[in-house]
Amino acid sequence: MDALITAAALALAAGDVLGALKRVALRNDAPALALRGIAMARLGDLVRAKLLLRSAARAFGAKEAVARARCVVAEAEIALVSRDLGWPATALDAARATLEAHGDRANAAHAGHLQARRLLLIGKLDDAEHTLAGLDPTPLPPASAAAHALAVAGLAVRRLRITEARSALAGAERAARQAGIAALLEEVKSASLALDAPAARLITRGEERALRLEEVEALFATDTLVVDACRYAVRQSGSAVPLTSRPVLFALVRALAEAWPADVPRETLVARAFRGKEADESYRARLRVEMGRLRRLLKPLASVNATPRGFVLAPHHDGGVAVLAPPMEGSHGEVLALLADGESWSSSDLALALGASQRTVQRALEALVLVGKVLSLGQGRSRRWLATPVVAGFTTILLLPASLPAG
Repeated sequence: MDALITAAALALAAGDVLGALKRVALRNDAPALALRGIAMARLGDLVRAKLLLRSAARAFGAKEAVARARCVVAEAEIALVSRDLGWPATALDAARATLEAHGDRANAAHAGHLQARRLLLIGKLDDAEHTLAGLDPTPLPPASAAAHALAVAGLAVRRLRITEARSALAGAERAARQAGIAALLEEVKSASLALDAPAARLITRGEERALRLEEVEALFATDTLVVDACRYAVRQSGSAVPLTSRPVLFALVRALAEAWPADVPRETLVARAFRGKEADESYRARLRVEMGRLRRLLKPLASVNATPRGFVLAPHHDGGVAVLAPPMEGSHGEVLALLADGESWSSSDLALALGASQRTVQRALEALVLVGKVLSLGQGRSRRWLATPVVAGFTTILLLPASLPAG
């Protein structure tokens, strides 16, 4: 490798992007193209960066498998930043295997971190945890060590292991400072701030207050029967009854939990669950059927008892009843949860992350645009979506896919 390429690579590693570009801006050989691609990515021109990296990968010869693999890893990082979740993960798997086979442990580990972060975004927490468990951060350079710690922290937050998350973020900050990369330090800072921001609202006995993630973690460890309006489940002491696919039953149990220890009139339940204006005999019959279904599902955790005027929730333990609600009520919170990371998303990648159809996501985005919570950029297939500044700081980790284990 010639002196200019070496100097440009060292400048990039130190965070001096412009200094790197000055050394290779007029060159079109494979190493220079790769370095220019990485530099453009650091400057935010992701489209140009992707083209340069693909050109570099083609320009490297058949005997330069490691160099080509590094280009693939760099392109995968751009795909992750630009939320291109449909980018072929198999290409990253192959690149990581090539790097490991040739002893490039630092870049192989970086590929592993990218794999883990993508898996976190699409809610595959077990796969992400397995990937991270196979990575040893000990020999990594500071920048890669910071990336590893950020991935570990992200998983811990999604698992609601907040003490572990804080410890990992402290390690990420130390490594980022040692690396001297401002963008990395900013990423660590943003992740740390999210831990102290309101993550949910606790509603109990007619009163409500904001909770941080640590307080949510503590709540789930108690005997309190929690009607989780973030994840549409009923939880108690590590047990959970998921109601994601049963919106009527969830509406009923939330109404009962908000009124607890009092009962709820049948008219109120009909209005909440069926949008009915009057509890006539047909609605009453339907309410009895749905309450029977709810009673069977909640049997391990609580009873649902009839009263002269309605129904009342009776938990089996003495920990009381609470509702855990998002900081901001409204439809399509799971879409806002993803957009709140500040990145621009395509509707197809939002659908992939949420496990929903693209048309469902498009309808949600259109509804959010109408209420001023989402902005769109571009047209057609290049259209991207962003949260407005009003909701961009909304801590929504509890609404992300698979963020809370069922048991």
